[in-house]
Amino acid sequence: MPKLVQRLLIFFIGIPLVIGLVFLPFFHQLPFHIAVCVFSFIGALELYDMFSKNSPLLPKPLVAFLNLLIPVAVYVCVCLSLPLAIVTGVFVAGVCILMAYNALTATSFEHSNTAVSLSVSILLYTGYLITFISRMTVYEYGSFYIAAFLWMTFICDSLAWLFGMLLGKNNRGVIAASPNKSVAGFAGGYVGCILASLIAQKALPHIFPGSLWKSVLFGILVASAAIVGDLAESVFKRSANVKDSGGIMPGRGGVLDSIDSLLFAAPVFYLSLGILYGLPIFAR
Repeated sequence: MPKLVQRLLIFFIGIPLVIGLVFLPFFHQLPFHIAVCVFSFIGALELYDMFSKNSPLLPKPLVAFLNLLIPVAVYVCVCLSLPLAIVTGVFVAGVCILMAYNALTATSFEHSNTAVSLSVSILLYTGYLITFISRMTVYEYGSFYIAAFLWMTFICDSLAWLFGMLLGKNNRGVIAASPNKSVAGFAGGYVGCILASLIAQKALPHIFPGSLWKSVLFGILVASAAIVGDLAESVFKRSANVKDSGGIMPGRGGVLDSIDSLLFAAPVFYLSLGILYGLPIFAR
């Protein structure tokens, strides 16, 4: 199947299905939390495989298990109305466990610093950052916030790809980490995300109040994070000398290739809700 057709199928079928999970309310939105945990777990395995091409890491089962505990902790906090600060505590505990494991079991210390650092990076990247999406389920209109976030980042990614394909032939290579990325593609990402933000404000004025300029700023912030997130994963792949993080997603490669923008944009979107729209981001 041509790559273009695969991407279109994901855009028109896969993305609406993912957004639809957000609006399944039973058991504190359990289907959505399961999806977050699955993406986090598979993403951790893919990132581990990439990192391990250049350096030994701590045991894969241990890293993957500790990574999974972080998004699971969000669901436990949501169900039991516990402070979401516990999630950060679970992440820190995971980091301490990895360092303790290395200290207690290592017999050769030549690669210890790199092994611990890269293993901790997996917990941060695929375990902790993704929780800023599922944290939004505690809000009264959490489903709409998450849907708006997914809408903005997916439109950013899609228009960046479209603009780059149509208009980027002569302006590529501006970023060494991803030579195929173009100025036109970056412009398309910003245009798409800003338009998506304005549409979200128009459709949901009760949760995105304020002036159009606030929505424009919101779109710029989220687009910037999404674009940097995509470039960050390109660095990982380039360092590991692989084209894709995996092959599980038709037309897109691996799970990380599909959520790299989301991982960086999630905390920016979450914090922007507090700064721009006054949501109590540190209340729980």
